[in-house]
Amino acid sequence: LGAAVARRLIREGAKVALCARGVERLEATAAALRAEGGDVLTVQADVSKEWQVEHFVDAAHARFGRVDALVNNAGTAAARAFTSVSDAEWEADLQLKLFAAIRASRQAFPLLKEAGGGAIVNVLAIGAKTPGANSSPSSVSRAAGMALTKSLSKEWGPHGIRVNAVLVGIVESGQWVRRAHEVGKPVESFQQEMARHAGIPLGRVGKAEEFADLVAFLLSPRAGYISGTAINVDGGLSSAV
Repeated sequence: LGAAVARRLIREGAKVALCARGVERLEATAAALRAEGGDVLTVQADVSKEWQVEHFVDAAHARFGRVDALVNNAGTAAARAFTSVSDAEWEADLQLKLFAAIRASRQAFPLLKEAGGGAIVNVLAIGAKTPGANSSPSSVSRAAGMALTKSLSKEWGPHGIRVNAVLVGIVESGQWVRRAHEVGKPVESFQQEMARHAGIPLGRVGKAEEFADLVAFLLSPRAGYISGTAINVDGGLSSAV
């Protein structure tokens, strides 16, 4: 999903800084973007570590001279029974999904102000609005991310900084490709089964490009009066508006 967002932003003329823990996938993504003419900075970083988040944001500013937008898009699908989740697992999930966004936003804030305003998009999941049974710790971390989004939109709005969230349902991503390979099924048929089993009203899994189009819109001046909202990208799956 992060790669899809970067590709859409490159195609709209943005300069993009990417970070990830895995160098190989990070550089492969950057190479593909550069092949399309993109100006791309890559920084290996684990966003659950404070100093690495700060280094990434500062490196982007040093390279491009300004920061106009931030996408917080880190996470894993961690969901199981509440009593089976240890304190260490809670802490790891919160560090990755909540504190990474807190730290990146805090580091970007003065740079966004310096640029005259900008936009932040926090990528969450539909469980933030509609947590189900056996959804810990992820749904709780994501709900905190939604509260962070609303809080910052009110606090930073006077500085011209818009903050929104995109809540993802079942959308094409690397984890589903890997899962299909694990069970020995073609990716397309595996995703069709997922959509049918989940009861997605539109009858299909979302495309990464559809998610990326929304994120790019929210970052752009076209969404200049949209702030403090959380938009579902789930084919109508969630029961919450």
